[in-house]
Amino acid sequence: MSGHNKWSTIKHKKGKEDAKRGKIFTKLIRELTTAAREGGGDPDGNPRLRTALATAKQANMPADNITRAIKKGTGEIEGVSYVESSYEGYGPGGTAVIVDTLTDNKNRTVAEVRHLFAKHGGNLGETNCVSWMFDKKGFIEIEAKNAAGEAIDEDEIMMAALEAGAEDVKTEEETFQVYTDLPDLETVRSTLDAAGYTITEATLAKVPQNTVDLDRKQAEQILRFIDALEDSDDVQTVWSNFDIDDSILEQLS
Repeated sequence: MSGHNKWSTIKHKKGKEDAKRGKIFTKLIRELTTAAREGGGDPDGNPRLRTALATAKQANMPADNITRAIKKGTGEIEGVSYVESSYEGYGPGGTAVIVDTLTDNKNRTVAEVRHLFAKHGGNLGETNCVSWMFDKKGFIEIEAKNAAGEAIDEDEIMMAALEAGAEDVKTEEETFQVYTDLPDLETVRSTLDAAGYTITEATLAKVPQNTVDLDRKQAEQILRFIDALEDSDDVQTVWSNFDIDDSILEQLS
């Protein structure tokens, strides 16, 4: 799970800057709209919308923005229809990369994704060329400090998550990362939320079965590549199987 752990940690550190640029809201609005379109506007009967709502609230998205996004999805107000697509290929160092997108123009999106793969020394491949290397899991990220600013005990969060139905818990610098079987994601999330833990993300994750170790040069290349992909409004999430030594990450931060 190292590839997902490392990128989640990096995203956590740069999340505030992304929020300032409005990038997080743009992606969350698309997810809310698509979830409501596919499963209806009632979160009680729509697990995907329930998860998107929880993520939007954790990102402090204004309630009016959330309501408009859902109404666009249900057709109550006019809105853009987004199409989900995934693109796969190889990045620097032979890393496997999956790019999940939500777009109103697939031709524009695939052209941009192909351009970014080529620009950063990668190759866009065919469907399923790397997705078989990843397992789909539920992923929940929790702040490592409580509301009073005190560090949460690792054993405490481990016990709480496992009792709620989680499969595994990883400890990172500023967060705990909880992995679940997909059907259990919402149950575990709601249980941990009710217990008072601060959840910063709850989503489907594509977790690599094995990882690729990168040297400093390759690490710089893959981080620039993924950052460029995530700068695209059409890109929702990027997954990869890279592993970067903590000493290299510290040099690059």
